[in-house]
Amino acid sequence: MPQQAKAPPTQRFGADAFAPSDDTTLRWLGMAGFLINSRGTTLMIDPLLRGFDMPIMIEMPVIAADVPHLDAVLVTHSDNDHYSVPTCRDLAEVTGAYHSTRYVAALMTGQGLPAHGHDIGGDFTVGPAGVEVTPADHAWQNEAPGAADRVFRPEDACGFWITTPDGTIWAPGDSRLIPEHHLTRPAPDALLFDFSDSEWHFGLAGAVRMANAYPRTPLLLHHWGSVDAPDFPPFNGNPQTLYDLVQHPQRIQVLAPGQPYRLHRSPPPA
Repeated sequence: MPQQAKAPPTQRFGADAFAPSDDTTLRWLGMAGFLINSRGTTLMIDPLLRGFDMPIMIEMPVIAADVPHLDAVLVTHSDNDHYSVPTCRDLAEVTGAYHSTRYVAALMTGQGLPAHGHDIGGDFTVGPAGVEVTPADHAWQNEAPGAADRVFRPEDACGFWITTPDGTIWAPGDSRLIPEHHLTRPAPDALLFDFSDSEWHFGLAGAVRMANAYPRTPLLLHHWGSVDAPDFPPFNGNPQTLYDLVQHPQRIQVLAPGQPYRLHRSPPPA
């Protein structure tokens, strides 16, 4: 059986992580999820805190009952490791709004959640943060007979470009590489970095191309080390494979679930 990389031990957090602050802090939630606290405005991206249908190798750093308030939950697409219905319902009483594509927002509305659907290229605000909805290519269901009862469209999945007072964060979501988009933006100050051998993700080669298109941007690794599935490529990235492939490998951030990372503006390319 293949050897599988596992995330560092979880660093649990509580209400202090949601308190007002003078900066912007990110915490990996495990899986593909992140908590962002930007000067007291809090949002989660793709939170999955319970109820997944595959075995998990990590302890979650927070449970929904310990979340005091979220200004927003942002969801990139409908796969259940990103749109976790149990988690989103658990967070509903403390969440101001849910944001996603129009398709996923319709699913959320059906669950009674206060959801807002957006077009690719659209934008919205969450407190002081501006959010742009970016393209993604992740309609894998169309090539998997029986996976869905509808045809998935390109606009059903997305990423998010988040501009905070302390810098920019790009959560590109699950996607195959779109060179004309993923390799041509201004450099973000943090890239939520998905790497694996999955053909419906960037793939290792695509992820490395993306990393090297922004050679000074910190890479906050996710979508790895969380699910006990040694034979399933989307969850099996190994950080050790990256160090000889990306420029300035010291920017690779192998965070433990729950470990804080303070956002700072990246230096310009040398």
